[in-house]
Amino acid sequence: MPLKTHSDEQPTLNLTPMIDVVFLLIIFFMVGTEFSELERKIGLRVPEVSNIEALTPAPEPRVVNVYQDGQIMLDRTPVADLEELTRQLRASRQQYQDLGVLVRGDAEGRFQHVAEVLSACREAEVRELGISVRPKAVRR
Repeated sequence: MPLKTHSDEQPTLNLTPMIDVVFLLIIFFMVGTEFSELERKIGLRVPEVSNIEALTPAPEPRVVNVYQDGQIMLDRTPVADLEELTRQLRASRQQYQDLGVLVRGDAEGRFQHVAEVLSACREAEVRELGISVRPKAVRR
């Protein structure tokens, strides 16, 4: 059986589809630019307002850490007791009504501490409560 020692044809790279895509992108951006120019030329004067404040998205949920010894921290700041936690959460709720709170309890601690914190959150009328857990590692 004879062995081939040279290649009959050199492989070619077809650039036609790539050139087509580039031309379509150029046309798309040219047309998009024309539309934005047309919008600027519209003879419309937008009304002015005196109070200019940025619309802000909802704040991140407040995080309450409950340690094994019962110590409570609200967003990395120690809280003296449950009444103080309730006061701070109420103050936060006055700024943003749909404030969320994420409670993270120590796995080795008593659940009673976490339950008391959840009760304080309810007393502060926090509607969006969450409890942080982590999934167990799957052993294979």
